[in-house]
Amino acid sequence: MNRGSKIITVLSTLAVVALAVFVYVKFFFVYSEGTNEGDINYFQREGFVFKTYEGKMIQTGYHSHNTSATIQSNEFKFSVVDEHVAEQIDNNSTRQIKLHWKRYLGTLPWRGNSQFVVDSIISVRQATPQMEDDLLEMPLPVAN
Repeated sequence: MNRGSKIITVLSTLAVVALAVFVYVKFFFVYSEGTNEGDINYFQREGFVFKTYEGKMIQTGYHSHNTSATIQSNEFKFSVVDEHVAEQIDNNSTRQIKLHWKRYLGTLPWRGNSQFVVDSIISVRQATPQMEDDLLEMPLPVAN
């Protein structure tokens, strides 16, 4: 083996290793983990080839700028791979729900459209009494 072919072999090996490390970090390395709690805005199964569960959670909170305080709503978009977890979310979509997620740096078609992949439900709470009272006081549409 001459010197030129050794250099090509070493460079090719380094390129393959670098590509493998890049793919692992981008698509399989868990960048962060955490929890979010709120109300499910929508939850659906979608996709052309790979059917995945996609959802959006609304998180309410307080946000202040200078001296005025305002109520702010944050959206958390997520994907679910496990059908059992997806069924639990769907069955409890009218309640306060706390989800555990893992964040990846890239998305894969069979894992969903979001970098945030929910892997479990931590807790489910009933609506607060104030929320239930608000629901009862809402006027109903009148049929003609």
